[in-house]
This record gives sequence, structure tokens and C-alpha cells, in this order.
Amino acid sequence: MPKVLLFAATTGYQTRSFAEAAERAVVELRLATDRCHVMDDPWGDGAIALRFDDAEASARHAAAHAGKVDGIAAVGDRPAYLAALTAARLGLPFHPPDAVRKASNKFLARECFRKAGMPAPRFFRIPPDEDAEAAAARAPYPCVLKPLTMSGSCGVIRADNPAEFIAACARIRALLASEHTPKRDRFVQVEQFIPGREFAVEGIMTGGRFRTLAIFDKPDPLDGPFFEETIYVTPSRETPGMQDALTGAAARAASALGLTHGPVHAEMRLNQTGVWVLEAAPRPIGGLCARALPALEELILRHAAGLDPGELRLDGEASGVMMIPIPRDGVYVDVRGIEDALATSGIVDAVITAKQGQHLLPLPEGHSYLGFLFSRATTPAAAEEALREAHSRLEFDIQTALPVIS
Repeated sequence: MPKVLLFAATTGYQTRSFAEAAERAVVELRLATDRCHVMDDPWGDGAIALRFDDAEASARHAAAHAGKVDGIAAVGDRPAYLAALTAARLGLPFHPPDAVRKASNKFLARECFRKAGMPAPRFFRIPPDEDAEAAAARAPYPCVLKPLTMSGSCGVIRADNPAEFIAACARIRALLASEHTPKRDRFVQVEQFIPGREFAVEGIMTGGRFRTLAIFDKPDPLDGPFFEETIYVTPSRETPGMQDALTGAAARAASALGLTHGPVHAEMRLNQTGVWVLEAAPRPIGGLCARALPALEELILRHAAGLDPGELRLDGEASGVMMIPIPRDGVYVDVRGIEDALATSGIVDAVITAKQGQHLLPLPEGHSYLGFLFSRATTPAAAEEALREAHSRLEFDIQTALPVIS
């Protein structure tokens, strides 16, 4: 049985899904995670303990303790970089470390896209010690400010004038400080706002060749001031020509970054001037959203192991997922209406990931969701409508202070 070493964060949603997929794929799975590195195998699963803040040392440790493995896979941006370093040490196929590093850095990625002749907005980065007012004077308005390395729309803020720019910059810098981001990464990326509808392309690369697995429509407008993603629906409702343009842009972006082997998740905008790639990440779609694509984890594991990965099939149905947004700052107490939501025609599952007593933060400081809704329907429109209807039946109890429990 081939063995795959999976790099993932301990707190990630997808690890269990990959463990279940390994059984179906007939692949032995070993984990490498950022769990406690002081205790010896605290969970008794033989996982390799890593430190994401020391990539080189962690890669050496992973390579030394991996044993015989046939492939490498990763979930998440930081795990992907460790996976790339380890794969290079073990001589296993994966995206090159330098390509993964560029893909996870918004400034470097933009530089790669621009040099490849792809559509790119005006952009620059603000060093940690540069005055925000000076930066605001050279910004193209409207513009979007974002952390250099964070993902999931965390810290992404639109500014339409210098006053909003300065406020956004201060907010992002405070977020970077609170997250203990290394000083070398405390730049703020500034990009001219790109209007248009947003899409995501899920793909996988083999020896530098890109294969499209799915195109997701994002039907909600994402115009700011924050950019909270909610609904993904596949297959796309765009024309075949537009779909070809989207997948072609994803493939060019991956090639521009130097990605070669493994999953790619690309985000882009489409307007009257064409397709504008926002990012091309060397990982699969994040969180529990992968459940919208049946057997995605199985396909990734088989591909990593060098087996025939097969195809993703929706059996003629449309599939959708909603990342349930956090409406306000507060402490999560409970949710009502789950049974009503599950009874909605087309809804196949509802997963609440928020925990009782958890302090919730909405965007732009937050980087999580209340949970996920999943739908299957005969058409993409019906899959989308099912998600909206189910969400309307949920009522979340979020308090501004911890409740008194008698």
C-alpha cells in the first residue's frame, strides 16, 4: 500500500476528511502537524510534530522521520511550504519551495503575474516603518489593502480615499501585531480595486500540466469594504467560452509562479476587460468547502501517491457550499433552527464549527466562520437558493459578554 505524508495544521478542518479518504483511496496516511513538539506523540497516532515558524528545521525533521513514503500532500498555505521543502529533500514530486513561497506572498505573486504578461492592477507594498499618510498619497483609488501573507480575506479592506486608507492601514498593522506575524512579513499590500464577478478554479498539476477539476461561481457581490466569501456553487453558469478563459487564466497563473505538481486553488475576477487572477495557491480549497466536491481528498491522495487520480463526478447535479459568516463580535452561545435548515429542499448537511463560549470576530480581523451549509440540486441556481433559504432559517445567539450559567 503506498504511503502519503500529509502536512496540515492541527486546527484545520480537513485532516479528518483526508484520513477518511485515505481508506477509500487505499493509501496509508501519515500526518505532519504543528502539534506539541515537546511531548512524545501525545495523541498516539504517530504524527510528526513540526514548528511552522521554523520551516527549514521542520523540513529536516520531517524528512529524517518520514520513513519510506511515496508521496507528499498538504492542506493550507504554511503546511504547503513545509511540504515543498520536505519533498525536495526526499526527491518526491511536489510544487517547488520557491514557487510555493511566491504563491503565498501577495507582492511576489503579483510580480510573477505581471512579468508573465497577465492582467495586473497597480500595486505596491508598504514597509512596516513607512508612514501611512505618505503611502496614501500614492495609492490608486479605489484600492484594496491586505496583509502580505494571510489568507481567507483576513485583513482585506477597501479604501476609497486617503482617510479610509490610513484607517485601514492602521487596522491591518494592529492585526499583524496581534497575530505575532514576523516583522519581515509585516508589509501591507496595496492594489487597485478590480471590479467584477468573482470565481474560483480548482485544479491539479502533474509535471507542470494543469488539469481543471471544477469552476465555482461566487454569486454574492464582493465589493467591500470587507470581502467575506459566503457561497460557492459548481458547475459554473458561465458560457463555455468564459469558462475556458477562467481555467486558462488559472493555468497561466500557476505556470507564472512556477507551480508544477499538486493541487492548485485559484481565485479570480471577471469583467469587461477580461480575467484578473487574484491568487493561485498551491493547495486545495480550504476548510470544509472541499465537501462540495465529492472525493476531492481521495483524488489528491491518489495523485500524490503516483496512482491514477481519477475524476471528480457530481453525477449531473449541482453542488454548493455556504461559509456561514459571523455577523458581529461576541461570544457564541447557541444556534437555533438547525432542523429547519436541514429540512430545506436541496440541503444535504449543516455543520456548526463554532464552539460554545468561543469569542467570535467578524472580518476583517476574524479568520473563521460559524459553520458550513452544503447543498445538492439539479441546477446551480437551485443549489444556491437552497443555501440561502437554509441560512435564513438559522438564528445564532451571540452575546457581547459571557453568559451567566446558573
